[in-house]
Amino acid sequence: MTLFNPKTCEFAEFDGETRRLLRATVDWFETRGKTALKHDDRERIWYSEFLDFVKRERVFATFLTPAALAGDDPNKRWDTARIAMLSKILGFYGMSYWYVWQVTILGLGPIWQSDNAKAKAKAAALLDSGEIFAFGLSEKEHGADVYSTDMVLEPAPGGGYTATGAKHYIGNGNLAAMVSVFGRRADKPIIDSAAALDRAPTPENYEGYLFFVADSGHENYRLRRNVVDSQMYVAAFDLERYPVAEDDILHRGEAAFHAAMNTVNVGKFNLGFGAIGACEHAFHEAINHAENRILFGHRVTEFPQVRALVTDSYARLLGMRLYSERAIDYLRSASPEDRRYLLFNAIEKMSVTRQGQRVIEDLADVIAARGFENDMYFPMAMLGLFGLPRLEGTVHVNMALSLKFMANYMFHPSDAGLAALRYLPAAAPAGAVRAASGALSWSSRRLAPRASFAVPQLRSEFDRARHPVVPTRRDAADDEFLFRQGPSSGLGRIRFRDWRPVFERFAHVPNVAVFLEQALAFQSLLAAAAPTAAQQRDVDFLFAVGELFTALPYAQLILEQAEIEGTETAVLDQIFDGFVREFSKHALTLHTKPTATKPQQIRALDLVRRPIADPIRFEQVLTQARAHAGQYEMRP
Repeated sequence: MTLFNPKTCEFAEFDGETRRLLRATVDWFETRGKTALKHDDRERIWYSEFLDFVKRERVFATFLTPAALAGDDPNKRWDTARIAMLSKILGFYGMSYWYVWQVTILGLGPIWQSDNAKAKAKAAALLDSGEIFAFGLSEKEHGADVYSTDMVLEPAPGGGYTATGAKHYIGNGNLAAMVSVFGRRADKPIIDSAAALDRAPTPENYEGYLFFVADSGHENYRLRRNVVDSQMYVAAFDLERYPVAEDDILHRGEAAFHAAMNTVNVGKFNLGFGAIGACEHAFHEAINHAENRILFGHRVTEFPQVRALVTDSYARLLGMRLYSERAIDYLRSASPEDRRYLLFNAIEKMSVTRQGQRVIEDLADVIAARGFENDMYFPMAMLGLFGLPRLEGTVHVNMALSLKFMANYMFHPSDAGLAALRYLPAAAPAGAVRAASGALSWSSRRLAPRASFAVPQLRSEFDRARHPVVPTRRDAADDEFLFRQGPSSGLGRIRFRDWRPVFERFAHVPNVAVFLEQALAFQSLLAAAAPTAAQQRDVDFLFAVGELFTALPYAQLILEQAEIEGTETAVLDQIFDGFVREFSKHALTLHTKPTATKPQQIRALDLVRRPIADPIRFEQVLTQARAHAGQYEMRP
């Protein structure tokens, strides 16, 4: 395994035109050089030259136009694999460049999901001419509470509407040719967002909501300011009696909400790849500096604390990459019958970006003061990695989403026997709990096929969890399902394959085996000491549980990709050394929560493990990390 290196990247997994465009993008940045990159970032200069390149090479048009709107261009398609790669490249060179691309993706989401053929044809033509797009959902006063939108549409006497209201934190809002705007009709009641937390609104409650398109160049579109101090433009804008024709309307009623959520499902996936790119560039800079700096007669990379930081950062970064590569396959293979991607997308956004933030924090201790100097990429990475976890829904929002999948993920239908753990005494010894868990899991997996023949309801339940193995997806295909995801509800009905077999196949890796023990102990905790009704309304408590839960699918996909790539045992052991430590830390957090019950406190301590140390393995991974020194440095 190795990190992205612009000098050696070939993009061999893609078709010829994709390789050409990715290479052209890398060459554009490398030719421009770091001095110009840093100058434009420092002086907050709008990236018009980059967008001229995008227009000339038709990069956004080729990568972001669905095949159904491609006309006679065989290279246009919505291909998640190459979108992810471009997201990583743009993150590698600067989050501002990633951001103009990311917000264009979000702006196109409601359009491509719409039945409005005129709006879709217009968007395809504008994209082909090099225009950018924006997503007008957020508002300063309401944030994520989209029920309470103050973008109000008044019915016009001759048909259509006039829209009046403000939007805030809207990327590309300065120059977007089409802004997908969420609002509500003045002549319809608004949903009480506080009540919606307790009971789901009916379809009739939604009928006044709309998604429509606006043009940032229209005289009734009032651009107020850039709300961030940055090269990117994150707009506050007002619409003042902006005319909205029927041809401008993308979605009505509940479909408008589904379009918003499904657009975020598509867009937030790219955050993890932007984080990987930024971390890879930062790692190159940090290791170049530390390997070549001599202090007290030793290279900085020879100091014990730096050895640990470099090894952990490198392993963490490789884990981010393994997870993300496998998550691509689930997104591209998604269907109405297989919506597991919704969990893996939330983790891509939430966990990969936070892992990236941790990488940057640790590398900052390696590169020290050099990381703040004005000729370094590193300060751009620091700012970007602190921002990414907080975009497209905060970590708390995505954690809450992830927890909706916990019961079905942790308790595969064939593991119904684990429910018996609930009847174990709270003070039962930890060893007894683990033994019962193991026996029930073993027996339930083997008895499930027989039970399914005897009980028709069980047969149906088991069939819903029999997903075929997801293949590697780097084929040149159009991921058209992403624009017909359907209702964003029903997450509690999504079923998963048994997560344990892939861990068992890697049980020869010492720290994978330890992590599997922790995972099974967590499964026992959930069965024997499930969150109470009050705890299920306590976001602070659930966040602690969610940290433990989301570590499992994150680790699962890493192992699946490691199996595909043939990742070295030493690298996997080092990755899981870190996982064991972090899982123990989160278990202690759960143990100390004021609202944790006595059984939960006891079971939480059963999750604590010590990773298996191996100096030889550690040296192997450290040597790999240090070998990147001198391999890449951006031209001045």
